[in-house]
Amino acid sequence: MDKKDLRIVFMGTPEFAVAQLEAIIDSGYNVVGVVTSPDRKAGRGRKMKMSAVKAYAQSRNLNILQPTNLKDDIFIQDLKDLKPNLQVVVAFRMLPKIVWNIPTLGTFNLHASLLPQYRGAAPINYAIINGENETGLTTFLIDDKIDTGEILLQKKVKINDNDDAGDLHDRLMKEGCSVILDTIEGISTNSLKPVSQMVNNVTLKNAHKISKEDCKINWHNPSHIIRNFIRGLSPYPAAHSILKSNLSSNEMSVKIYKVEIAKKVPQEATPGTIFSDDKTYMSVATTSGTLNICEIQIEGKRRMKIEELLRGFSNIQDYTLL
Repeated sequence: MDKKDLRIVFMGTPEFAVAQLEAIIDSGYNVVGVVTSPDRKAGRGRKMKMSAVKAYAQSRNLNILQPTNLKDDIFIQDLKDLKPNLQVVVAFRMLPKIVWNIPTLGTFNLHASLLPQYRGAAPINYAIINGENETGLTTFLIDDKIDTGEILLQKKVKINDNDDAGDLHDRLMKEGCSVILDTIEGISTNSLKPVSQMVNNVTLKNAHKISKEDCKINWHNPSHIIRNFIRGLSPYPAAHSILKSNLSSNEMSVKIYKVEIAKKVPQEATPGTIFSDDKTYMSVATTSGTLNICEIQIEGKRRMKIEELLRGFSNIQDYTLL
């Protein structure tokens, strides 16, 4: 099937999906419609904010649909009226069968992991949290379960030792463009053979949606485990802890974005104990040594490097991280 004969509906919401949509359009494919989330109130002013995908779609004068209910009769009819023969999904909601079954060539999704590993909403975060040195991208045909459909294409991507979730997100976003385009071409030329995700005797790692409770640092873990945890949640939603005074009941919430495993261990101490010269470093005891805090954000303040924090925060050793 020629590019001009392929009628594509794209579904997505965040910035990650924009790169894929742009690649499809710039490659000459016919995007007849874009489905994205409704505008929502955001920020301190609670002003209405559109999704990143909607903003881009408007800039390219694309037809936009923003259903609140994916089973709504009007939305279903509007979608059918676009006469799509292929739907591409990137970072969107779970689709009901009545939606993903519309195109004659099917509906496929781009997932930021090497399925069947890390099914779920946060595969980038959990790959780093679990200390993986490799992840990847998968396109698969959508079915009636989450991230379980037949695999079309996969591409491996290395996780560098200093990568945080933001670094890996950006690299996967870029690499995803070629995977999307190769998948569209393979479907349109009927050269791709879908492969089942069925596996035997393999422990599958989940990537469920991350809650605030999931982001609490446990200092009673070894240093490398804590470091991976912080990397995997940086810059968003960010690992957090409580900075509590040893001399009073004063305590404050802190977010920690970057740490390094200390080469020198000051002394054996209770996990959460802080060591510092109040000028250049702040180290925290773990069960296997200490971690140097590199970037931190105290409640009500902006994110800053540790040297900057210490210039305005004296006697940090009088506190403990809980």
